[in-house]
Amino acid sequence: MKSSVIVFPGSNCDRDVAVALEKMQFKNQMVWHKETKLPQSDLIVVPGGFSYGDYLRSGAIAGKSLIIDEVIKAANSGCLILGICNGFQILTETGLLKGTLLRNKNLRFINKDIHIKVLNNDTKFTNKYNNEQILKINIAHNEGNYFTNSNHLEELKKEKLIAFKYCNETGDINDDSNPNGSLENIAGIFNSNKNILGMMPHPERMVDEVLSNKDGVNLFSSLLK
Repeated sequence: MKSSVIVFPGSNCDRDVAVALEKMQFKNQMVWHKETKLPQSDLIVVPGGFSYGDYLRSGAIAGKSLIIDEVIKAANSGCLILGICNGFQILTETGLLKGTLLRNKNLRFINKDIHIKVLNNDTKFTNKYNNEQILKINIAHNEGNYFTNSNHLEELKKEKLIAFKYCNETGDINDDSNPNGSLENIAGIFNSNKNILGMMPHPERMVDEVLSNKDGVNLFSSLLK
């Protein structure tokens, strides 16, 4: 399976996700944001970091990069797109995903391991997980507070487009298990065709038992399946 990782000035998780992809036997290429053509790709990853130093708004400048036109074309043709952290923010800036990521409720940068619950395992991104499986995943963001309007929220629920929700280690979804104030504890969403996933937690950091854990492995193995 062929993958491409988009690299922006300020990306700092691009190499992490490349290592994870290569470990899972993807044939990966790194694509600089000024390129105007994408290599043939089954999966495009928009990685985490602080593209353009998060000036203006997180992901706002990156969302206007030359390569983004090609990412949008690929997404509209059905290519799998994964946006992680800043990548999620960029996808909302481009309109590929609805909603926005606001400042964390405590107005502070958060870097810690949290728990999320899998809400829909009937997708190309999550089919190797069990439904309602609890994962321990790292987050590292300043603007991870997901918000959208009420009509879109109802669409997310009705069409099962909520991928993950923040929870505690026993699976309870409540304010205490919400690290950043996200609407209804939402940690990741799909587009209506479910070929695009945006998520704030970093699955690429959870692919090695020695360094962390392997709770992120099944996201990549799901894509290979």
